[in-house]
Amino acid sequence: MPSNAAEDEPERPEDDDGTSSETHGAHRRRKSRKQRKQRSFWKELPILIVVALVFAFLIQQFIARVYMIPSGSMEETLHGCPGCTPDRILVDKLVYDFSDPEPGEVVVFKGPEAWTENDLPTQESSNGVVRFFRSIGSVFGLAPPDEKDFVKRIIATGGQTVECCDAQNRVTVDGIPLDEPYIHWEPGAENTQIDFGPVTVPDGTVWVMGDNRNNSSDSRYQGGGGVRGVVPVDNIIGKARFIVLPPSRWGGVSDHNPQQAASQASALSAPAWGAGIPLGAGVIAAWPAVAGGRGLGGAVRGAAKRGQ
Repeated sequence: MPSNAAEDEPERPEDDDGTSSETHGAHRRRKSRKQRKQRSFWKELPILIVVALVFAFLIQQFIARVYMIPSGSMEETLHGCPGCTPDRILVDKLVYDFSDPEPGEVVVFKGPEAWTENDLPTQESSNGVVRFFRSIGSVFGLAPPDEKDFVKRIIATGGQTVECCDAQNRVTVDGIPLDEPYIHWEPGAENTQIDFGPVTVPDGTVWVMGDNRNNSSDSRYQGGGGVRGVVPVDNIIGKARFIVLPPSRWGGVSDHNPQQAASQASALSAPAWGAGIPLGAGVIAAWPAVAGGRGLGGAVRGAAKRGQ
């Protein structure tokens, strides 16, 4: 039997303005979804911030950390001085899980007891807000860390005997003069190293000195010098890899080994690829800590776009 297709469709009630209730329902659903999206952005924002902070904290604790150079003891390799714009360096905290500290490497370490026993207590601000932001700033290399951390270059390792100086005013290790092109002599100062030693470095420790050779309080002087000036390997936080700030100073940190013969001999006992593992991991995983602000900003902008 012929029929009109329109008769098979149910009648849709119309509102006073002539539109169907179904049209109004669809409009309300779209509006509700838009409101939920807008609300979801503000819910996502604190989550993004917390995740970014946790991620940065984990990187700084276990993989790499940015440190600010507070003094000029490592000039001109690392720049630092009160009131200026000091270098911020990326310190690889994984490298010594794969290898032992080597002569020539620039390391950050916690000051041994002999180095800090006569130091005055650090003056902390009585303002809790100031202390909080200072601790956050130290994590990202924006302020000096609270703990007594130092940055120096390893000159000799456990079992070696270090002494100064030979006839050409060079430091010697096991009687062999070192090749130290990184030494900095301040303008107007005497280009002569002060005699010390001989000192046999105990096993499990290293002898460290600053590149600004006549303006560095290091193993020669700390704890009264001698074996009290050495640094336990366990105190080493990591190896300085890169100068990340300011941009004009971008570049790697010299790790020239002054004991070339010893360096070549040790290369036979350890595969070269082993040292590349922590370097690659440190660069790939630690850079977000340096550029964390930009990463967080991108995530926030992306969430904002999804909320539109």
